[in-house]
Amino acid sequence: MSVIAERLDAVRAQMKAAGYDALVVPRADEYLGEYIPAHNERLRWLTGFTGSAGFVLVTATEAAIFVDGRYTVQVRREVSSELFEYCRLADDPHGEWLAAHLPSGAVVACDSRMHSLRWYRDTEAALASSGLELVAAPENVVDACWQDRPAPQISPALLLAEQYTGESSSAKRERIGAQIAAKGAEAALVFAPDSISWLFNIRGTDIPKLPVVQGLALLESDGRATLLVEPGRVPEGLAEHVGEGVTVLPETDAARLLATYTGRRLLADPDTANAWSQLALEQGGATLVAGADPVLLPKACKNSVEIQGTCNAHIRDAVAEVRFLAWLDEEVAAGRLYTEAELADRLLSFRAQGEGFQEVSFDSISAAGGNAAMCHYNHLNVAAPARLPMDSVYLIDSGGQYLDGTTDITRTVAIGDPGDDIRRMFTLVLKGHIALDQARFPAGTTGSQLDILARQFLWQDGFDYDHGTGHGVGVFLSVHEGPQRIAKAPNTTALQPGMIVSNEPGYYRAGAFGIRCENLVVVRKSTRDHEEQAMLEFEPITLVPFDLRLVDASLMTTAELHWLDSYHQRVAAAVGPLLEGADRAWLEQATRPLAA
Repeated sequence: MSVIAERLDAVRAQMKAAGYDALVVPRADEYLGEYIPAHNERLRWLTGFTGSAGFVLVTATEAAIFVDGRYTVQVRREVSSELFEYCRLADDPHGEWLAAHLPSGAVVACDSRMHSLRWYRDTEAALASSGLELVAAPENVVDACWQDRPAPQISPALLLAEQYTGESSSAKRERIGAQIAAKGAEAALVFAPDSISWLFNIRGTDIPKLPVVQGLALLESDGRATLLVEPGRVPEGLAEHVGEGVTVLPETDAARLLATYTGRRLLADPDTANAWSQLALEQGGATLVAGADPVLLPKACKNSVEIQGTCNAHIRDAVAEVRFLAWLDEEVAAGRLYTEAELADRLLSFRAQGEGFQEVSFDSISAAGGNAAMCHYNHLNVAAPARLPMDSVYLIDSGGQYLDGTTDITRTVAIGDPGDDIRRMFTLVLKGHIALDQARFPAGTTGSQLDILARQFLWQDGFDYDHGTGHGVGVFLSVHEGPQRIAKAPNTTALQPGMIVSNEPGYYRAGAFGIRCENLVVVRKSTRDHEEQAMLEFEPITLVPFDLRLVDASLMTTAELHWLDSYHQRVAAAVGPLLEGADRAWLEQATRPLAA
């Protein structure tokens, strides 16, 4: 019997003992973040799936794993089809699956700490309509079976100076407190770890690649706050750093504290705060005022200090990227073809030399040939990382965490002669990237209204990609930040000045190759004169050349070629003076003009 089968059996035995007919196991922990520490990787332990999103439904005799379009290939490589049915999140609602596999009156258990309140109530209602009952398990079923579960890592937080944040914690709390009062609430539950870290100007080291402090906070409308955090995460000097009006308590006091808000109106986000905390507030007599996390939007709209810091970090990051790409071209020309792991390590060695570098901002997607068709491929999760194949492409999606900014960039690199088909597809993707970059739009425009700009050329030829076009990015925080995004799915958050988003259209052919062109851009007010109304536009802050060997100039308009030449001139001007010798010579060649 396989290890996974043994684990499923153990979970089913625990379910039976507790009286549960089904169990929901999400890829999440109590903080609902995308990145979770090793001791909370419950879905991976139960299934072997290493992706960043998904969940499993387990009954006494069957199990199904649900993933989105990013992981349809990967899940089949990692998860046994004999033990789990494969389902798509968009096409196979979990409530319908449970209704089809359970008799009326069956009990479905979940850990309410691992789900948002919206998910909990929507699922509760959906199951009730099918005669099923959703219950919040008092203990996590997987934890009861996970005998060798790693111990959590707990280390003191970093106090981030105002030279990086541009605003004191006191000023942030007072400003956002006023917004809480304007929404008719007396206090707010601040739950997302990146919101807490931004609000108190602290950063953490306990989750690889995500410099947040895990905990929760209650922010009063007058700016006073209670921060609940593991004592081992409280650094010396925190009280002076955050200013007056902050009480720090152990996170184990959360249930007691939430019960004290009887008769008070609490603003809480049903999408980003877990169900457990909000149900505890309600059970204690508080009135929940449903609304967005009040920190999300202020955090997303960076101030001038944060934007300048991010731009500075991107220049240092570009130096590392260019040095890596120059080295890679030289090695390929000499016939030395490295593995995906060796390439990722080499890029990291260049990044690590940059001032203020802390760690990577996510596991590098270092994908050779057909592996690049999995847009979230991770060479760390395969037994033998692939070696670069000739006459194909190499996709490297990577980023760094710096004290003054977070970077995220994807470049697709020609290895030998990839052929006309790949060049054509790359050019269609690049045309979409350029179209989105050049967008000008009025205030109130959302990312979902702009998404088609990046897909239009692929669509015209019958192609598409199964992921969003852009996500928000923090400043020495999460590389995936909300509430803004650019995607097909509707989004009500308007793009605003100071927001940083990615521009990353792609194309993926299963088993053959993958292409993505990604820059980070900042939203700014239009610099053009004589406009009838105020307009917004994007400014790229990523400064690394696109591979001209993959460009089919015959498919591009004169305006698109001029954009590419202008962008490359800017790259050369900003990065060239920081390079020497062969690296500078490589950049000069890589940024040569294409327009006649």
